[in-house]
Amino acid sequence: MILSLAPMEGITGHVFRRVHAECFGALDCYYTPFLPPPRVGNRFGGKAFKEIDPANNQGLNVVPQLMSKNADEFVWAVQVLADMGYREVNLNLGCPSGTVVAKGKGSGFLRNLDELEAFLSDVCERSPLPVSVKTRLGLENDDEYERVLDLYCRMPLAELIVHPRVQKDRYTGLPRKEFYGETLERAPFPVAYNGDIFDLEDMDALVEAYPGTRHVMLGRGLLANPALARMVKGGPAATAAELHRFHDTLFAAYAEEIGGNAVFRMKEWWFYAKCAFADPATVHKIVRKTKKVDEYRAAVERVFREQPLAPTARFHG
Repeated sequence: MILSLAPMEGITGHVFRRVHAECFGALDCYYTPFLPPPRVGNRFGGKAFKEIDPANNQGLNVVPQLMSKNADEFVWAVQVLADMGYREVNLNLGCPSGTVVAKGKGSGFLRNLDELEAFLSDVCERSPLPVSVKTRLGLENDDEYERVLDLYCRMPLAELIVHPRVQKDRYTGLPRKEFYGETLERAPFPVAYNGDIFDLEDMDALVEAYPGTRHVMLGRGLLANPALARMVKGGPAATAAELHRFHDTLFAAYAEEIGGNAVFRMKEWWFYAKCAFADPATVHKIVRKTKKVDEYRAAVERVFREQPLAPTARFHG
């Protein structure tokens, strides 16, 4: 079973990847949060370069994810990535953000399938690296997926990662796994699953229903339970000491990277991490109002001193 980490903007960047691998063991694959391609002739800069800088990803199997509807810029970016040593690139056709969709990118690209087919045909032919896709079922209803999947099946994709919701669902409601099952049956290329794998029971249910499953992308479930991938492989759950060490290492790494903004970034992580505790509402209350580093550190020490872990760490919003 291949286990990968989902691209989550502002959360699963290079700092998180490195620290998680150090504390809980590396996953089989990590996808970067989406990167806008540079203009043709230019290089990645700023935050985007930090995500793909080989020095920040040593020892990890990282797949850059691009978001674009400009074929020339996409192909140029892939060449830059190939020159840096990357072996695959992923196209984001799953982001449900309203601002992204309004620009016809992310899952918004699924609105115009003729345009998408022309784009995919072009980039798959010219790309110096294999192209995989992360997709949703469509924008508004499940019926859209028949045409979407027909389109994908005509393309020489390296892999299709299916998040079986439509754009308007965002992350609410249950994933419609039957569409993932249909993709497994029909696709002439490898298929991966992404969506609401929050504990071992979720994983077992997926594999029981779809024995052909070979690759599962973990997102919110792993943020709430950093040991989830290890547990899927037969390893132990996280101890309080491990979780404490993971927090401290992550906070120190963010502090080195972004200084005082590390507190804000860690509070984003706590939205998920609070689910590892028996009383997540209390954990949230203790941490949420902190702003300065000293008060944040004191709040975290209080959490680990006073709050027991949940019997099973599971994301639940």
